[in-house]
Amino acid sequence: MNSSLQTQLQKSIDHLKKDFSALQIGRASVALVEDIEIDSYGTKMPLKQVANIACPDPKTIKIEPWDKGLLQTIEKTIQESNIGINPQNMGDALFLPIPPMTEERRKQVAKLVHELTEKAKISIRSIRQDSMKFIKMQEEENEISKDEQKDFETEVQEKINDANTQIDEISKKKEQEILSI
Repeated sequence: MNSSLQTQLQKSIDHLKKDFSALQIGRASVALVEDIEIDSYGTKMPLKQVANIACPDPKTIKIEPWDKGLLQTIEKTIQESNIGINPQNMGDALFLPIPPMTEERRKQVAKLVHELTEKAKISIRSIRQDSMKFIKMQEEENEISKDEQKDFETEVQEKINDANTQIDEISKKKEQEILSI
């Protein structure tokens, strides 16, 4: 159960980091667009599976589809994706100039950081609840003693506290990054 708990907690933290990396914060990052679903010959596929995505400089994302016939589809999908970036079609590639963030956009993104952080904490609380139920069930079925139950519950709570601390640190760092760009 111990390694399973650690794995679940790490998944929640990693998911939060991935969500944060996809936020548009005035700096080019392939994470902004790599998972946008593109309609490729009747099948929805993430952009990273149909194109080469790179950041030639800190303010630009370059997208080169392997099949040039998808260029217009990719351009249209990015425009409709609501990421706030208007692609420039160069004939064989798209360039996405990352606009500087306005004060209003910074506040919106900071609010989104708080929402994503709260979702991660809800996930952690759910993991804690499941772990505590499992420990209680083991004690009720006499698989562990009352003392072992208390020890396990203490251990779970320590791991939960560590995970929440990591989430708070990641969130604070992201918020500072957004407000200082």
